[in-house]
Amino acid sequence: MTVIKWNVRAGTYYDSVVLMQLQRGLLELPGVLDAGVVMATQANRDLLATNNLLPDSISANPDDLLIVVKADTENSATDAIGKVDELLARRKSSSVSQDFRPRSLSAAVKQLPEANWVLISVPGRYAAGVAREALELGKHVFLYSDNVSLEDEIALKKSAREKGLLVMGPDCGTAIINGIGLGFANRVRRGSIGIVGASGTGTQAVTAHIHNLGSGISHAIGTGGRDLKSDVGAITAQQALDVLARDDDTKVIVLISKPPSPDIATSLISAAQKTGKPIVIYFIGYPPPARKIGNLRFAISLSEAAEISVGELEDSRIPQSSNSRFVRGLFSGGTLAYETLLGLQASISPIYSNAPITTYQLLEDPLHSRAHTIIDLGDEFFMVGRLHPMIDNDLRIRRMKQEAADEQVGMILFDVVLGEGSHINPAGELIPVIKEIRETRTGELEFVAIVIGTDDDPQNLQSQIDQLKDGGMTVFRTATEAVEHISLRFGSNKKSEFTPVNLDQLKQPLAAINVGLESFYDSLISQGAQAVHVEWRPPAGGNEKLASLLTRMKK
Repeated sequence: MTVIKWNVRAGTYYDSVVLMQLQRGLLELPGVLDAGVVMATQANRDLLATNNLLPDSISANPDDLLIVVKADTENSATDAIGKVDELLARRKSSSVSQDFRPRSLSAAVKQLPEANWVLISVPGRYAAGVAREALELGKHVFLYSDNVSLEDEIALKKSAREKGLLVMGPDCGTAIINGIGLGFANRVRRGSIGIVGASGTGTQAVTAHIHNLGSGISHAIGTGGRDLKSDVGAITAQQALDVLARDDDTKVIVLISKPPSPDIATSLISAAQKTGKPIVIYFIGYPPPARKIGNLRFAISLSEAAEISVGELEDSRIPQSSNSRFVRGLFSGGTLAYETLLGLQASISPIYSNAPITTYQLLEDPLHSRAHTIIDLGDEFFMVGRLHPMIDNDLRIRRMKQEAADEQVGMILFDVVLGEGSHINPAGELIPVIKEIRETRTGELEFVAIVIGTDDDPQNLQSQIDQLKDGGMTVFRTATEAVEHISLRFGSNKKSEFTPVNLDQLKQPLAAINVGLESFYDSLISQGAQAVHVEWRPPAGGNEKLASLLTRMKK
């Protein structure tokens, strides 16, 4: 017959690593069959109950330490509970020493004033408060804690952005700053590749592979898994891209994430384009618009992202256009329109179509464009009583004039599809109209043509291309080439109105204050970084009402 003994320590806090080590120590004692050492939250109590380790008579609050032992005899259970303090003392004596451990963040800052970073791994319900204090003290935050509310995350990141500080997280497991790994980072050599990672293990996979390929990492900036959701708006990712773009030691940037929100993917790709640096993008589960667009390369796996980045160390800066107006695409081929929309949606926004890929791209009135628009003129909406636009250019000519009348339009894109049955001389019909439009138009307007055909087509492929070029048009042979050109012309060039992250702080020898998991402190010290560990305890012993009162009194 088994015996269960327990011990409740009111208002006693230990980090999760200490609790895990205490539990393992109890399991190694003679006669102990199972053990649980947890903070007595409802979730932890439910887990103990599932494992038959929670007698009905146990009474504990969420901020109490709960120790439960199941043993084969009464004596074994009693002896195990009696050894808890001994096991805790043994663990403390074997840990990395620090002569004085401050009990508050402000005291730690006084002890190590050169620290620019605060690592936070306390329980989620306290983490936002600690992070807020760190920002008020002017420190960057590595926020490992999870269970932080979305509202708190947004507020923290907005506050940090205004101050030119980074909040990596919540739930950020990995970062590398100036050669020092934070959290669960791998030991990698210094180098010229920077990482922006909204995936902790993804960042580890890429940085480790880069190291194994012989290259190295300048900085790897984590964002936390929710950063690329629409609600948060990729605040940290945008800051990270900006600071790595300004870092001369970072020659190539890798941007990796779990599936981002489509609007966020668009804004990040636009931001990546304007950096001018080679950037490798892998949004897991998000269809890449192309394999290459200007300075951007799109990977299809974590390992490929690493491999491409190693091969992209030659800097190839690409000048960006200041054009902020709209592109209007007028297609006779539905598939060409679709492929172009697929490519452009990743770099310009908002974009609409009468043949949308996603519902939010739907152009409600196909007869009137808005913002960036891609129109399939071969859609049945336009075909009632008309010849197909590959045969008859009348509909396209009318729409060109309509679009050109809008001064916000900076480019008109169209396809010229040659072959049997198509218009015998489409360039000859379109060029006079385009010339007329240019003569009456006051603002800049570029015409771009995608020409599809072969040397054997009856329209004479080379003649069509030459006519279009002589008429002042930009000509491409594939939609992919056109997408790259348009993305570079219309990608966002808006300058940030927020304080930039101080690049010098990233390049200084890392000094940090650790609040929470002591193993993170041990890791910093073992890597040669300066660090102070805060002997943190929940405010007011975990009594939320009293803690709230103390906060109001402090203010």
